[in-house]
Amino acid sequence: MSSQEEISEKNLPREQDTAHGAVVVKDDPFADPGLPAHQPRIQDIDERAAKRSERAVAFLFLLSMAATVAFIASFVAFPVDKNVFIFPFGHVSILHFSLGLTLGVALFCIGAGAVHWARTLMSDVEVADERHPIEASPEVKQKVMEDFAAGAAESGFGRRKLIRNTMFGALALVPLSGVVLLRDLGPLPEKKLRSTLWAKGKQLINMNTNEPLRPEDVVIGSLTFAMPEGLSEHDEHFQTEIAKAALMIVRIQPDEIKDKRELEWSHQGIVAFSKICTHVGCPISLYEQQTHHVLCPCHQSTFDLTDGARVIFGPAGHALPQLRIGVNADGNLEALGDFDEPVGPAFWERG
Repeated sequence: MSSQEEISEKNLPREQDTAHGAVVVKDDPFADPGLPAHQPRIQDIDERAAKRSERAVAFLFLLSMAATVAFIASFVAFPVDKNVFIFPFGHVSILHFSLGLTLGVALFCIGAGAVHWARTLMSDVEVADERHPIEASPEVKQKVMEDFAAGAAESGFGRRKLIRNTMFGALALVPLSGVVLLRDLGPLPEKKLRSTLWAKGKQLINMNTNEPLRPEDVVIGSLTFAMPEGLSEHDEHFQTEIAKAALMIVRIQPDEIKDKRELEWSHQGIVAFSKICTHVGCPISLYEQQTHHVLCPCHQSTFDLTDGARVIFGPAGHALPQLRIGVNADGNLEALGDFDEPVGPAFWERG
């Protein structure tokens, strides 16, 4: 016998024969030990225990239903801007906290109820099945349907009506949380996107100095940003309004302006266009003074300010709206009306 064979025999698993004290070698060290003997649960032999489990599952489903109702009530009852101190989270929005808590409880209770139902009331007998080809034969399909019917019967779904009905109630109410959340999409824009704060007589306020702009403040080659008179950075709706009313001011030699209407709406070559790109609404801030082109930094849409701010490059769909301006009695630049079209990107109600 070779040394390799000796080593192989030495490495074979051995077991002690306790009756005769002999050491024997197993014939198959990797033999399938088989499934352990099935141990019945208390719910399998005691119907009172099964009823307790049934009531526990139903309670979890009912608690889920109550949490869903509380979610909807919280959405209606609590204002979005109210903060409270909750240990250990600190000061948090009572609306956000209550929505997260109630929705979490609703989903958890459905899951916990389903798990408790499966572990205590559904059949727990382990069944070994042989592997089969991916394509099922008619016999296998029939067996699957029979197994499904047997599983449905063993689950007590038809017999335990309390669990079934409360589960249906919990599953029916949970989607209402998503329906209620649709309110946060906000109201329809109606005509709010068609107009801005600009109106006849509103002075152009320099956004850097917060002072009214005068014609001599705007020199050729410079780019100035303005907002309507009466709008303040401390206003509650400042961001909403400036997103529509932001204005860029450029001075061009009148003989370089190609568009007739642009020249008529300017003052001594000072033109005012919306700062909001007509592609996706990014603020335009890059100006090339030799060509009088402005570039949107987001997607490189380029507009020619000497030709009605038409698009000469990029994905923007239409020209920048122009604001008609003039000078008031104090010598300050003022608007002579609002933009004649909606600013920014096109939207579904655009005329």
